[in-house]
Amino acid sequence: MKVMHLLPSLSSGGVEQVVLELCEGLCARGVENVVVSAGGSMVPAIEATGARHITRPIGKKSLLTLLQVGKTARLIREEKPDILHLHSRVPAWVGQLACKRIPAAERPAIVSSFHGFHSVNAYSAIMAKGDRVIAVSRCMRQHILDNYPATPESSIVVIPNSVDAARFNTSYKPTPEWLDKWYTDYPELKSKYTLCLPGRITRLKGAPHLGPILSYLRSKGIPAHAVVVGETKKGKEAYREEVQAGFAAAGVADCVTWTGHRRDLADVLCACDVTLSLTLQPESFGKTTLEALSLGRPVAGYEHGGVGEQLQLFLPEGMVPTGDTQAMAELLEKWYSTRPVPLAPIPAPYRREDMIQAHIDLYEELRK
Repeated sequence: MKVMHLLPSLSSGGVEQVVLELCEGLCARGVENVVVSAGGSMVPAIEATGARHITRPIGKKSLLTLLQVGKTARLIREEKPDILHLHSRVPAWVGQLACKRIPAAERPAIVSSFHGFHSVNAYSAIMAKGDRVIAVSRCMRQHILDNYPATPESSIVVIPNSVDAARFNTSYKPTPEWLDKWYTDYPELKSKYTLCLPGRITRLKGAPHLGPILSYLRSKGIPAHAVVVGETKKGKEAYREEVQAGFAAAGVADCVTWTGHRRDLADVLCACDVTLSLTLQPESFGKTTLEALSLGRPVAGYEHGGVGEQLQLFLPEGMVPTGDTQAMAELLEKWYSTRPVPLAPIPAPYRREDMIQAHIDLYEELRK
């Protein structure tokens, strides 16, 4: 079996990580993978799985990208994939239009993955037009049903994103050498009640909510300190400065450490006392929260989206009414004395092997 994946690029990001995980798992099971994107820093990692990468500018939001339709049609006819897997909107438009130029007998089956809550419009509707549509959570499935009623319910398949249980499990601990360097780099974290907020520095992640949470905890004599882990993408510098100004105004600027992007997130999650999810908009899945839970670390998050689904299963007491910073602060105050232990180990369908097998089963069904 041969699968061709279309996505905008291979820089850091959740979609890119999922494609990497799929290539690792599928190639290991004898499935040939071809990844088409504009390239990026993750290309070597993709190729290390045994997949091939073909560079094509198919992800830019521009009418000029439509010039890639004919080239993509030729590429599909040359490569002859059994499955064309679309992971993002612009590549999905390119892929769908390309297939219309191919004789029906030569077209691959089309699978699209809803990785996020896109704005609801005709542009986004392309993601709901595959032969099968993958929803990465139950709430994403409902989002598709509610907003794209032309999509047959039978064509929607829920396949959650996953964690590698061999890496993210309750036995995992940072090495003494790692911990020494961590506290050497960030001495302000020693003997503190550390609250980790992972993710890119964007409005979606809700960093400003740390202000009132930290203020409350500090007023109770709790040495709370936030650890914001994630890169500030180009163009988001002004937003970070806005958030920092808010912390300063709240008198908690000295209670926040910004680490930037980290490749050792498992260690960071273990080193912190609690992982937070403060998004006001529901996340389609919430990978870092699942990673923290699988490590046996407590997570407190707003009770919606994919994170709410995870907490309902693994740690119900970590669910907080969306946007209620007072309730979040009071929960964290309680956990300062006694931190809970999430359900472990992570069950199906959240394990990496479950996700890979579910994709293989879906691909095989479409080949019949």
